[in-house]
Amino acid sequence: MSDKLNPIIKFKEWFDLATEKEINDPNAMCLSTVDDNNSPHSRMVLLKDYSDAGFIFYTNYESNKGNDILRNTNVCLNFHWKSLLRQIRIEGKVEKVSKEISDKYFNSRHYLSRIGAWASNQSKILKSRSDLEDKIEFYKGKYPESRDFPRPDNWGGFIVKYSKIEFWEDMPHRIHKREVFELKNDDWFTYTLSP
Repeated sequence: MSDKLNPIIKFKEWFDLATEKEINDPNAMCLSTVDDNNSPHSRMVLLKDYSDAGFIFYTNYESNKGNDILRNTNVCLNFHWKSLLRQIRIEGKVEKVSKEISDKYFNSRHYLSRIGAWASNQSKILKSRSDLEDKIEFYKGKYPESRDFPRPDNWGGFIVKYSKIEFWEDMPHRIHKREVFELKNDDWFTYTLSP
């Protein structure tokens, strides 16, 4: 694939600039999924890695988003960098990353974030905050800070294998620039859209 038709090269340029200029979480992206009733759900997650293979984030596989993804692998990501007046919209299919990749990232996280992955039944109704705090203390006792400990089986990474990426740039009088890269029959095509 030529550099001109490689959307990841353009993504890297924009993402690097956002990393310099955006005040908070330049890696924050809106993840949209669809549930069993065809109802859409969106939430912010953090991009942890990207490459020509796709975009990686981590979560509890039994959370609402995890359940949506495991039923319907079509997702959409949206980066919006208000300070740059730019956004990137990514469509694709998602799948779990390998256990080795999930383990490596899990072990790089702060101790209390790893404890939280064990203690939280993400997206489930919490009877009281003290129940969660008790579980945190239980896992802190089970897995002291001074040692490594395993990743929960229900926690890990997903990779979005993209098939369409739109780069949107704000322009005066709402005559915005919209450049799309789309994968068709294993070849990338690029075109522009009317604002």
